[in-house]
Amino acid sequence: QVQLVESGGGLVQPGGSLRLSCVASGDIFRIVRMGWYRQAPGKQRELVATIAESGSTNVADSVLGRFTIFRDNAKNTVYLQMNSLKPEDTAVYYCNTQGLGSYWGLGTQVTVSS
Repeated sequence: QVQLVESGGGLVQPGGSLRLSCVASGDIFRIVRMGWYRQAPGKQRELVATIAESGSTNVADSVLGRFTIFRDNAKNTVYLQMNSLKPEDTAVYYCNTQGLGSYWGLGTQVTVSS
């Protein structure tokens, strides 16, 4: 099993920035990719960005150039730096790992509003 704990969400004004963190613990050997998904009210959960242990990334077009994903393998942590936030980025952001099984965190709320 892998346990994931997210942090860093909150309320921010349009144009602002936030950094999300996700720390993994447990059976770390199961992890190949780490990433972030989000779910807005009334919408399906969608990919935001993922990153492999090698550092290769996959980033959604809707956030490309504004969000950056990076990871610290020594700390089993993945980050999502979110800049130039827009109201449409408002959602619950979930940490996810893939490899020997898929695991999810409980999510952290990000609200972009003036």
